[in-house]
Amino acid sequence: MTTKLMGQKVQRVEDQRFLRGQGRYLDDLALDAGTLHAAVLRSPHAHARILDIDVSGVLDVEGVHAVYTYDDLVGPMAEPLPLLIPHPALTHGRTQHALARDEVNYVGEAVAFVVADDRYVAEDAVARIRVDYEPLPPVVGVEAARAAQHLVHDDVPGNVGARLEQLVGDAPAAIAAAPHRLELDLTVERSACTPLEGRGTVARWDADLGRLVVWTSTQSSTGVRAAVAVKMGLDLGQVDVITPDVGGGFGVKINHPWPEELLVPMAARLLGRTVKFTEDRREHFISSAHERGQVQHVEVGFDDDGRLLGLDVEFWHDHGAYTPYGLIVPIITSTQLLGPYKPQNYRVVFESLYTNTVMVTPYRGAGRPQGCYAMERTMDAIAAYLGKDRADVRAVNFIQPDEFPYDQGLVFQDGRELEYDSGDYPASLEKIKALVGWDEFPAFRAEMAAQGRRVGIGLACYVEGTGVGPYEGAHVHIETSGKVKVATGLTTQGQGHATVFAQLVADELGVRFEDVEVVTGDTRRMPYAVGTFASRAAVMSGSAIHLAAKRAKEKVLRIAADALEANEDDLEIVDGVVSVKGSPGTSIDLGTVSVLSNPLRYAFDEASKAATQFSVGDPGRPPVAEDDEPGLEGKDFYSPERATFASGMHAVVVETDPDTAEIRILKYAVVHDCGHLINPMIVEGQIHGGVAQGVGGALYERMAYDESGQLLNASFMDFLMPYVTEVPDGIDIDHLETPSPLNPLGIKGAGEAGVIPSAAVFAAAIEDAEGIPIRAMPISPSELFHLREAHGG
Repeated sequence: MTTKLMGQKVQRVEDQRFLRGQGRYLDDLALDAGTLHAAVLRSPHAHARILDIDVSGVLDVEGVHAVYTYDDLVGPMAEPLPLLIPHPALTHGRTQHALARDEVNYVGEAVAFVVADDRYVAEDAVARIRVDYEPLPPVVGVEAARAAQHLVHDDVPGNVGARLEQLVGDAPAAIAAAPHRLELDLTVERSACTPLEGRGTVARWDADLGRLVVWTSTQSSTGVRAAVAVKMGLDLGQVDVITPDVGGGFGVKINHPWPEELLVPMAARLLGRTVKFTEDRREHFISSAHERGQVQHVEVGFDDDGRLLGLDVEFWHDHGAYTPYGLIVPIITSTQLLGPYKPQNYRVVFESLYTNTVMVTPYRGAGRPQGCYAMERTMDAIAAYLGKDRADVRAVNFIQPDEFPYDQGLVFQDGRELEYDSGDYPASLEKIKALVGWDEFPAFRAEMAAQGRRVGIGLACYVEGTGVGPYEGAHVHIETSGKVKVATGLTTQGQGHATVFAQLVADELGVRFEDVEVVTGDTRRMPYAVGTFASRAAVMSGSAIHLAAKRAKEKVLRIAADALEANEDDLEIVDGVVSVKGSPGTSIDLGTVSVLSNPLRYAFDEASKAATQFSVGDPGRPPVAEDDEPGLEGKDFYSPERATFASGMHAVVVETDPDTAEIRILKYAVVHDCGHLINPMIVEGQIHGGVAQGVGGALYERMAYDESGQLLNASFMDFLMPYVTEVPDGIDIDHLETPSPLNPLGIKGAGEAGVIPSAAVFAAAIEDAEGIPIRAMPISPSELFHLREAHGG
């Protein structure tokens, strides 16, 4: 039998191409010699009225083909960009225009769009545009937004875009009656993902066919397609969107459409030329999306064992100047905050606030790091108050294995019940304690103290909702060569989809792994899809591909059984050959089965001759039955009833320098449960990458705005990111597999696992080393130094 590939560490098939410099990213596309290039004039003000835009100095610049401002936009293009995810609580949702109309609301907002022979000319032309602004008072940060002395949008009272409250039981009463009570005030600063490749779009209009082709670096090719069609007044079938190789997404490329994803196709159609835009690094800092910024207030009541009796959380979320992605981030914070625990009584309320800063959309973790931070800091505070082991306090609050499925009584981001499908949190805790040496740490601390060194240990637990709907689809096509072509609509940004999806198909069809080719993010191949985000690719597309392969296999066996005059139940497929079990000589290869699946009138070669009307078929029945179709294909969709919930625990040992307050990672350990593993090596790679981003988010990365709304660190000279020297040298990883009952593969998502608990686990470890409460993240050596001073250290 063919070796099963599910669960095997199969080498990624993508890597050789990338390592040899053969990747094809957006900026690598050279579609024709006459391609025009675009540049964007962006607002230098965080908040200002536009009094006048003078483009006269641009019109006579040699090489400039067009300059557009808001006044040049017509029809749907002149309307605000879509609010992608409406929600009843989002009472004052606002989105920007493709080009600013009347007012700008953050530094970097698009004001004018120039198309020229090359980017150099376009940039020079942008510099000649004169805009008369009337500066307005900017609102920067949560504190200023709450104070509401000034408004971001005149028609949004108090800068409050949304207020949402969810209740389970009576938390205030339970806290008031509890034997012990605590309050915590916590802060998580604004940060952002910085993918190697910024945003970019290329478009070409075919006037003869009335058809538009768009190439864009996105996490949702079908979403971009729908938005472009609507805004340009085209039928969906007139627009093709192709996503080439993407040099990192991490959430920033799930927002769609970006202004340039509309302006580039618009210009291509109007000018009759291919038009290209690629974002530079400063543009990415000041005009792409940010995330994370929240201020939190926690009240908790608990008993002598540390058991939660009531939990009341209020937080304020900075969503920036606009809300195109709705309330997804704060809703996830408010619901995923509960982690693996059951607080009995829970109240959470948040306000999502406007500020004159870059808008917020999900960044890897998508609200979960903030929620995990609030909950895990609370657990540590309870343990410190009671003088108990931090792991023991967590254990007493765990949902137990026999309590699944467990309904937390809340509504999740997808509008479905927050019901955990499976897990074993006590087992994960024992694994992480063993992996990091939790019980042995006191002896290690004493040993280090004898050498004058400060060390601390931290632990953080999380639950991650993955595989949210509404659906994903797949198409599996067995060629006459015996090769298998697989198409799914979600996009790829380095997750290893071409490998793991090929593993699934090879297993189900019984073909060689190397004979499976996977295509993602091309609306010509799969027009119905949602996108790549929320750790959903394996759950959603993986399940759809598995189901589509099953459909293809059913047809293979039916046709082969007829050709071999055998019973379908007696057939097996091994290495692409269908044979009678126990009689390998009675066989037919998949390529021949594919030929036979398509009744032909004409013979193009010897193989197709076998499928012509005088070679096969029963004269007494139609060549293609009523319930059949030509070809050897399978197509299916997977739509879950609700999300599936992965989980994990991280632990870290850090050393803090007594003089410089520098923070050094000595050991990092992860236990992760994403159900059945398709490819453990790729899962571990996801965890490694997530941990690296988590280290950055906890210790280095922040978006630093001044009071006027200017981003002070909009370059890699000033925005700190961890190098390989700052990321843990070796990450100890162990897996737990509690299969999900919600999908045919028993899998859960893994993509965001590595980053979710980072702020919480580092805060815990640093607090343990220093004996100083850590209530704001990220934390730098200078901030730790000043904290020491404030606490007399």
